[in-house]
Amino acid sequence: MQFTAKQIGEFLNGTIEGDENAQVGTLSKIEDGAAGSLCFLSNPKYENFLYQTDASIVIVSQDFVPTQPVKSTLVKVKDPYSAFTILLDKYNEVINGSSKEVGIHNSSYVHPSAKIGQNVYVGPFCCVEENVEISDNTRIYAQSYIGANSIIGSACTLYPGVKLYKHTVVGNRVTVHSNTVIGSDGFGFAPQTDGSYNKIPQIGNVVIEDDVEIGANTAIDRATMGSTYVRKGVKLDNLIQIAHNVDVGANTVVAAQSGISGSTKLGDNSVIGGQVGIAGHLTLGNRTQVGAQAGINFNTEENKQWHGSPAQPLKDWMRSTVIFKKLPEVDKRVRELEAKIAALTATLEKMTTTQTQ
Repeated sequence: MQFTAKQIGEFLNGTIEGDENAQVGTLSKIEDGAAGSLCFLSNPKYENFLYQTDASIVIVSQDFVPTQPVKSTLVKVKDPYSAFTILLDKYNEVINGSSKEVGIHNSSYVHPSAKIGQNVYVGPFCCVEENVEISDNTRIYAQSYIGANSIIGSACTLYPGVKLYKHTVVGNRVTVHSNTVIGSDGFGFAPQTDGSYNKIPQIGNVVIEDDVEIGANTAIDRATMGSTYVRKGVKLDNLIQIAHNVDVGANTVVAAQSGISGSTKLGDNSVIGGQVGIAGHLTLGNRTQVGAQAGINFNTEENKQWHGSPAQPLKDWMRSTVIFKKLPEVDKRVRELEAKIAALTATLEKMTTTQTQ
């Protein structure tokens, strides 16, 4: 299917600079752009590719001014990244819209008490336990498990191998990627006088609110009592651990390999970098930003940026990093000064001894 620059500009409320009849049929990255493809430029560090690309159409910011000749037709919009995302979404609908499976595969088990909505798909070798509710237009792919009394909202997608333990609640328009486990036991063990540990029963559940996306191989533990919450609009990357009774605030994003310990509350609209570790029983304010590999073991206020392990305010961490890089030089200078001081001390002692005699 082909689209012209004029059609794309009208769809995105953008302006055209170049040939409005230029046509595209594929999407690509700007560094891989070929004739007939559409790409975008958002990050200034990729600007040099704009002057080299063979892409027929490139989406750019409305205030972008080229510094070299450009072969491509430009579609200028307010936010190139968001605009391209809209096009990706539409492109995906065109490709997959007519091929959506519906029905329950004959190799899957669905308990007679389960309530299945309209246009639901349950793929091969799935298991849906008793009293489960699955709402309209939800798609559950092969080898997934839905535990007893769980509720899944409408227009959700569970990719192959997803496991929901019993009593899990999933909102609407939620996407869960392969091999993620939701509702597994929280890490609760009581130390005994003989050095052993007794397991504490985990009788709570997990609640996933609307418009959440959860990456592959992520684990979200059910609460000891009450619920572990992943609030509306949260985006979780792959390989993340959310412990029991954690509350992840609305519209928060968490990058891969991060872990949030039990009973910690993470504020709304927060941004957590990769490999961040957050200790338990903390409260992090709204719009908290934590850089990659940081360690948080204290409560934080709203609108603060943190980095390092243990974490410190971003500006302090940047200053500390500068000093840390200079430590070998500082060590060398200290040793030289110590040697000079030792030599001066020896000279003074010798002079004092001579004067005394």
